[in-house]
Amino acid sequence: MGDWKDNKKLSELNEATKTVMCFGSDLPMQLIFDKLIVGESLGQVPDETPMVPLQQDLQRQHKRLRMPANVVEKMYDLDLRKENDLARSHLLHRLNLLDIPWGQFQQTRGKKGTFHEFWLVQWHPEFAVNLIEAGVWGNTILDAANSKACSAADTTDELPLLTGLLDKVILSDLPDAVVYLMSRLQNAAALTSDVTHLMNALPPLANVMRYGNVRQTDTAIISHVVDGLVARICISLPGACASLDDDAAGAMYENVVKVNNAIGLLQNEEHVTSWRQVLVQIADSINVHGLISGRCCRLLLDAEILEAAEAARRMGLALSSATEPTQAAAWVEGFLKGSGLLLLHDDKLWQVLDNWVSTLSEDFFVASLPLLRRTFATFSEPERRQMGERVKNGIDGSNSDLTDDDNGINQENAVLVLPILKQFLGV
Repeated sequence: MGDWKDNKKLSELNEATKTVMCFGSDLPMQLIFDKLIVGESLGQVPDETPMVPLQQDLQRQHKRLRMPANVVEKMYDLDLRKENDLARSHLLHRLNLLDIPWGQFQQTRGKKGTFHEFWLVQWHPEFAVNLIEAGVWGNTILDAANSKACSAADTTDELPLLTGLLDKVILSDLPDAVVYLMSRLQNAAALTSDVTHLMNALPPLANVMRYGNVRQTDTAIISHVVDGLVARICISLPGACASLDDDAAGAMYENVVKVNNAIGLLQNEEHVTSWRQVLVQIADSINVHGLISGRCCRLLLDAEILEAAEAARRMGLALSSATEPTQAAAWVEGFLKGSGLLLLHDDKLWQVLDNWVSTLSEDFFVASLPLLRRTFATFSEPERRQMGERVKNGIDGSNSDLTDDDNGINQENAVLVLPILKQFLGV
């Protein structure tokens, strides 16, 4: 009963402090809670105190890698070309495999993305309990991570889960587990007939193949599995894309985009050639959902397999009166989703789309509007603004109110710029 009253008093004190001293804000109170109520000091035990072997091994690695177990958050920028930083990365990945999330991996951006990893590291006292529980897998971090990864591989036959686990194992530098997982992966790949499982399994392996040399990983053992996956995907995909409903087409759209990105990472000419042949086959098929057909056409245009004039012709066919408006809108969504620059810079595509929208009846326009709105919502705000201005001003984008003559040149403003140009040119 006394504990309940003490907790109630503390809660009332915190509420009063927040109201009077922190002006009702939670941020200062969170700082008070972290620094004053909880604190940042960890208790210590003498070195001669008996510990489980896994704890002893982790303490040795703390000292060797100069990574103390502090409760204060710290961001580590690890350069994987340096031996010590690479060892730190291996340790953090192995601990995550053991369900000890001492470090939280941060997504990298920019030019440092290939050779650098960013980790937000913070030690929590309960990790000591997790270490004791993980001791059933081995006496060292390396052995325990190896054993647990192999055990996890034995519990599933799903190809995407195995490839995801393989990616984690390679990041953790567990060669024994890699060999075991490759055996399980080959067996699962041979028995898998679902093309979506094959497509989901390819991107993690492509990442390993592309960036494995950064982590000094031997990727030769993975290459023949990747070759088999690409071949089976190219054979099975056209049939898997036929006669899909809207939900299934949306899922297949995402898989096609992922596989296209993965094949781009692999940089294998045979894979690229086979994949582009499949994209042409799907884009030419009349039984494929418009969302997928439009995306395949866009991927071929980006790869310069199709010229802009051919892409405009295909868009014109997809938006013809013989096509249901919902299917036509789905084709537009697949072709344009995520990038409005193509529509802004290609007058032929703009004109085809403009003519199609202009000829829609009121009922069909209302039915197609949600799909079109969803497509245009993926464009950036500047792109949407430029499209609005172009619709207002006409397809040529000119606005007679802003110019002095038919050539679109403001003579007064041009005269003001001439002295500056003369200085630049040294005239």
